[in-house]
Amino acid sequence: MKAIFKLTFLIIFLLATQACNSFLDQVPDDRQTIEEVFQKKRPSEEYLANIYSFVPDESDQWNGNPWVGNVDEIHVAWAKWTVYQLNIGNWTPGSSPFYKWQNYYNGIRSATYFMNHIDGNAEILNIDGQGLIDQYKAEARFLRALYYFMIIRQYGPCVLLGDTEIPADATGGDLQRERSSFDECVEYIASEFAEAAKVLPVVNSHERDFGRATKGAALAFRARLLLYAASPLYNGNTAQASFRNKDGKQLISQVYDKEKWKRAADAAKEVIALNSYQLYQDETKDPIKSYRGVLLTPWNSEMIFGRKGNDLWNWDYNCSLRSAGGWNGVAPLQEMVDDYFMKDGKSIQESALYSEGGTTNGIYNMYVDREPRFYASILFHGTTYKGGNITKDPIGVELNYSGRDGKKNGGEDYSHTGYLVIKGVSPETNRLTGTSASRPFVLMRLGEVYLNYAEALAEYGGNDTEALHYLNLIRRRAGIPEYGSKDLPVPTGAALIQQIRRERRIELAFESHRWFDVRRWKIVDTIMGDQHGMNVDGDNNEFFRRTVIANYAWRQAYYWFPLAQYEMDRGLLLVQNPGW
Repeated sequence: MKAIFKLTFLIIFLLATQACNSFLDQVPDDRQTIEEVFQKKRPSEEYLANIYSFVPDESDQWNGNPWVGNVDEIHVAWAKWTVYQLNIGNWTPGSSPFYKWQNYYNGIRSATYFMNHIDGNAEILNIDGQGLIDQYKAEARFLRALYYFMIIRQYGPCVLLGDTEIPADATGGDLQRERSSFDECVEYIASEFAEAAKVLPVVNSHERDFGRATKGAALAFRARLLLYAASPLYNGNTAQASFRNKDGKQLISQVYDKEKWKRAADAAKEVIALNSYQLYQDETKDPIKSYRGVLLTPWNSEMIFGRKGNDLWNWDYNCSLRSAGGWNGVAPLQEMVDDYFMKDGKSIQESALYSEGGTTNGIYNMYVDREPRFYASILFHGTTYKGGNITKDPIGVELNYSGRDGKKNGGEDYSHTGYLVIKGVSPETNRLTGTSASRPFVLMRLGEVYLNYAEALAEYGGNDTEALHYLNLIRRRAGIPEYGSKDLPVPTGAALIQQIRRERRIELAFESHRWFDVRRWKIVDTIMGDQHGMNVDGDNNEFFRRTVIANYAWRQAYYWFPLAQYEMDRGLLLVQNPGW
């Protein structure tokens, strides 16, 4: 018992030591003791499990992450939550919300330490052999690459630490590191994903291993990384010409390289060629159930990587109607609502089916004849809802001023836009009884890979037919007509790129993609500013009026989060992100 306690204490000590400060911190000086820990199987596996704990849980999009609530997808009802500070532009290097740089470097350092010390683990070698050690190292390598990717998508170019641990007796000068260029970061991270993929299992077939790294996950994140690297923000972005290290080194490529799109396309095709994943379809083939099931059906055929432990119950509570036991405050913006297609596969601007004013069977015409993904994602006034504490008949949704879930009787718990999100919300979750539906938080799925592939092909040019095929596979599962059928023309060239972007906005809505997409495309200034919803201060026809409900602040500095002033004060070679 004392021996077990000692091992547990040592692991806790090491993790606590690594969980503070930043990438400049040294490794623990109790090396010999921790090396003894790495001679045992269970403590080593516990250490690896801790490295997984840094995988982000993005279910909290108001106080923990801003990727959905600070872009043209949703408005969060409560000004007390941190995302509001971004909405109004109230952030600086001295008080930067959602600061994750330090956290991910803790994960990177833990992964590196694990990889450097797990070899020669006597107990694993005796029980399982070298193969298991190699797999564990590949998992740590995947996680390290993932955390680097999470850093550069939020902060731009980062500091690459490599495989060498910083000595415990390192001098202050030895601790100074400069940022690598974005292209250097991409090359390193892509190679790490590729190396991990060589060893990892293609998929995890046993339930106990769900949530662990696989070849499919490593290749899929590599493909996403390369797609980002090919995009305008990073590929020949002359607006960032002054973004340099102190020695003058350029951090963002100034020369456009078309071949980066081909590399991204090839990487996505590698994932597809595994033939290990399929777009999820409900057994009924119903497109609404199929689309909802992508996020609600645990470990389904489409899911490539997800986080087992998460707070999705919190997403359910915050999205659900007040009258159904929820908090009624995660509200899609009108801009998001208007971008869903009609059931004929056309936009509301193009479709003869679309009209406003008046009702059909009690539903305002704006919401009639929309595509299945709209009904699987958006809760709107006049529809019905069954979930939460409702156990019998569905209730009518009333989000107008005097309605059951409207502003008049809601205190702070009311939708500011007249809509609520139901995508990813489990009908089995019930806040009043304290129950919630357990499922993984999906971080990578095949639907995204198809769209990544289609976008990279379309941008590179020369194979629009292949790009259109994968775009149409997404539309087929969505239950809307494919391009080239009926009176839907076949888009090519620039028109195809725009349709892929539109499809991506809808298919991946509320999944933490839009914030990064509009930045890498350099179109943020066209979608920030005034955000709209229905008039929640009105009843009857007054409710159905587009109204400005917020103004999302935007300036050029917001392309990347700032490095904390704390990091700048310690890192003498670091340069701050432009505009901060």
